[in-house]
Amino acid sequence: MWRIWLIFDPRRALVALFVFLFVLALLIHFILLSTNRYNWLDGASAAPATTAAVENTTQTG
Repeated sequence: MWRIWLIFDPRRALVALFVFLFVLALLIHFILLSTNRYNWLDGASAAPATTAAVENTTQTG
């Protein structure tokens, strides 16, 4: 394993790794934001509302 670091500069490799992971995280978050199910910014108001009518019945005896 130590021979790999003789080929690659550790600072460049780690900076490249962190940049790649940051871009990947942004990509995943933007993909999730584009879906209806996982869009946490718009919340439930963006989804079509499915409400059931409640009938109020009173028993008079």
